[in-house]
Amino acid sequence: MNLYNLPHPSLDTEHFQTLFHNPSFKIEAIRSHLTQPGKWYDQEEDEWVILIQGSAQLQVNDKILTLTHGDSLFLPKHTPHQVLNTSEDALWLGVFQSQEV
Repeated sequence: MNLYNLPHPSLDTEHFQTLFHNPSFKIEAIRSHLTQPGKWYDQEEDEWVILIQGSAQLQVNDKILTLTHGDSLFLPKHTPHQVLNTSEDALWLGVFQSQEV
């Protein structure tokens, strides 16, 4: 599998591909192309993401963050967050921890 060959999503959608999953961890590749805000997330697990390609703007709690390729972000569980917009080529890698290891 090559991350750069994952399908590009339609306008204002995201495509999620699980790369690895066990009871404690999940790793996802995410392709985004959002011109308007996506849904709010309040997850049961910790999340660490890195933007591998493109750019994105997120709202985390009451802060607006702008990310470019190479930027990473840690979101502890139950941290409200929303992707506001992305470039059409946004590619993320997300690591989720659902329980203590």
